[in-house]
Amino acid sequence: QVQLVESGGGLVQPGGSLRLSCAASGSILGIGVMGWYRQAPGKERELVASITAGGSISNDDSVKGRFTISRDNTKNTVYLQMNSLKPEDTAVYYCNARVVPTTGKFLELWGQGTLVTVSS
Repeated sequence: QVQLVESGGGLVQPGGSLRLSCAASGSILGIGVMGWYRQAPGKERELVASITAGGSISNDDSVKGRFTISRDNTKNTVYLQMNSLKPEDTAVYYCNARVVPTTGKFLELWGQGTLVTVSS
C-alpha cells in the first residue's frame, strides 16, 4: 500500500513562514513529478508548484519569490517552504505525486490535505 502523508500546516500571522512536508510511504520503485496544490473555500483546486524527478521547478505567479518547492529523493519527500505569507494564501494544501509501486502500475496519489490559515 502506497500513500502520501502531509504535515506542517497551521495558523500563522501575515508575513510569517511555514514549511509543509509530504512523504510517500510503502514499497516504491520510483517517483516522478511531485507537486503542491491548494484549494480555498469556494474556489477550484490550483497548482502552486511542481518539481520533476530531475529537479525542474515550476511555480504559479502568485507565489513566485515567496514559496520554494524542493524534494529529497532519499526520503521520498517533497517540501514547500512558504515565506511572506498573505491572507490570500489561506487554503487546504494537498501534495500530489506520480508513483510507481513495486507491486503494480503507475499511480497518481494525493495527500490528505493540510490546512494553512494566514490571519492576524
